[in-house]
Amino acid sequence: MKKISLLALFVVTSAASRAQDFRYGGITADELYLKTYKNDTSARAVYLNDYGTTSLNIGSDDHVQIMHERHVRIKILKTQGFDKATIEIPLRVREQDEEVAEDIKGFTLNVTEGGVETRTQLEPAKIFTEKNNKYWKTVKFTMPNLKPGSIIEYSYMLRSPYWWYFPEWMFQDDIPKLNSKYEAHIPGFWTFNVSLRGPYKLTTNNAELERECFTYHAAKADCSHLTFAIADVPAFTEEDYMTSRKNFLSAVYFELSEYTNLGTGAKIKNAKEWKDIDYSMKHSDYFGSQLKKKDQLKPYITPVIAGKTTELEKAEAIYAYIQKNVKWNNITSYGSEGVRKTLDSHTGDVGDINLALVTALSAAGINAEAVLLSTRANGLINKLFPVENDFNYVIAKANIGDKTYLLDATDPLLGFGILPLRCLNDQGRVMSLDKPSYWIDMPTKQRKAQTSAYDFTLQPNGKLKGTITAYYIGYDAYEKRKAIKKFNTTEEYVENLDEQLTKTKIISSEITNLDSLNLPITEKYEVEIDAFDKGNQAKLAFNPFFFDRITNNPFKLTERLYPVDWGMPSDDRFILNMHLPDGYEVESAPQGLGISLPNGGGKFITNFAGEGNNFTFSNVFQLNKSVYEPEEYPYLKELYNKVIAAERAEIVFKKK
Repeated sequence: MKKISLLALFVVTSAASRAQDFRYGGITADELYLKTYKNDTSARAVYLNDYGTTSLNIGSDDHVQIMHERHVRIKILKTQGFDKATIEIPLRVREQDEEVAEDIKGFTLNVTEGGVETRTQLEPAKIFTEKNNKYWKTVKFTMPNLKPGSIIEYSYMLRSPYWWYFPEWMFQDDIPKLNSKYEAHIPGFWTFNVSLRGPYKLTTNNAELERECFTYHAAKADCSHLTFAIADVPAFTEEDYMTSRKNFLSAVYFELSEYTNLGTGAKIKNAKEWKDIDYSMKHSDYFGSQLKKKDQLKPYITPVIAGKTTELEKAEAIYAYIQKNVKWNNITSYGSEGVRKTLDSHTGDVGDINLALVTALSAAGINAEAVLLSTRANGLINKLFPVENDFNYVIAKANIGDKTYLLDATDPLLGFGILPLRCLNDQGRVMSLDKPSYWIDMPTKQRKAQTSAYDFTLQPNGKLKGTITAYYIGYDAYEKRKAIKKFNTTEEYVENLDEQLTKTKIISSEITNLDSLNLPITEKYEVEIDAFDKGNQAKLAFNPFFFDRITNNPFKLTERLYPVDWGMPSDDRFILNMHLPDGYEVESAPQGLGISLPNGGGKFITNFAGEGNNFTFSNVFQLNKSVYEPEEYPYLKELYNKVIAAERAEIVFKKK
């Protein structure tokens, strides 16, 4: 990530220029008859122009406001590009103030084979507002009369009272952009740090001085007019196993560093050190005050820990109590309106639930701290300029003996010490009431692990009978519990599994530790498999990978410019013991294979061994790292190709 201080960005020149937008409706013949984008012939659509401008002004209520205008023109090249015609504008909402999207207009332009142009206007009645939660709402609209070859054009104004949230600009999207340009007009009363992210260099990076562009009563200020642009921006292609795409998109971000109080004239530094964040949060009603309410929670906790003798037993009991008694409302947050209120109402945000957990642990005499973090979807924290609002989540950290347990009580199926994948994102900031905050790594020691053991005997009728036993540990156990709990009963889950398996009949089943969240979960099935090769009663073919077989390589890019992030290492093991009756022999078997990633990053090993009428086939697939860097991508991609090929192989046995 490339970061540039605003003050170092420009050489000041005197100018009176304003934002240079492209002309609304001024579509050229080249744009109208464009069939494909030469730099990416696979593109489903392309931005012909994407323009934005932001300024700070005084609103009609005499308060500072942000005015952000956006103007977009897109060429739809294929039907798959129709998704770009649905526009969503997220708006912040608070108790008294909220952002507003206004002056929304747009049209779709089509041309017939005879050259007749038709413009279909966006109707105001087709613009909707949807409330997401108490913090956000979304304005939505879809451009009309779409066809391959359509050009859609729209613009809007976003007015915001939250002047400290200066809008960022994404130069890149999931379709290419011919032109992407952003202009910012910042009065001298405000100073922002500017961060440039992404792999592509700016083709325009200008700064000019606008004289007396801002007035508040008798106070006047010059403005910095900043212009950023990139031409011919490639599409950003998302693949599996990545954190928020905004971590990697070419973009420009603004963070408030200093501003002048327009009422008093006092200069206020917003760029804080961690000690300032610590003090603010420890003395806040929504955070520090909640962590001090141990006495309020003791009546709730005392019966929960009755009879528990060790700190670990007490911590596990409190964790389970909050998991079962408080339902998450699916809103992420790091503060709480009241931890006692949360336990009484049995529902709450992430902050309500996990700050209640920290406070309850403390009430039981356990050394517990809160950990602030940014989820994978929210993006990475900018550690150069501490900003509290970069965080959007909080978890608990319990220190018991010489061990540390990171806890999130929002999910009733998470085992003690297991975090949801959304939390495994770089680092978290530990906030304690009695010492300075500090960073800890969020990719914890948790792993995904499973072992499958098959024991089959070939029957005289050509069917395989035997048992399948699978053990799921750590995060794999959590995922398996989620899969089973989607059904009303375990019987329904097994019935569905039986229907999904081809040539396989489940005779009996046993699932253990389903509700014992801190233990591995075990599935055991007695099965019968039809292994005959179709049309050949003397030859039997069997592919042992009928559970969780990998058939698709998730890595398809020629080059990936961002890391592969699993969140945690994984370890999958498989062993098959096969018993053949007299008169049968193995005709062909999978070849032994051993593949390793560089620097101990992982391995895939298969082994086949036989003696007499018995043989064993096994494999191990390990990924030892949570994150693989872009330069490791080709090796990871090839490893998956080898795994897919190996799991295609069948074991063939025949009558002698």
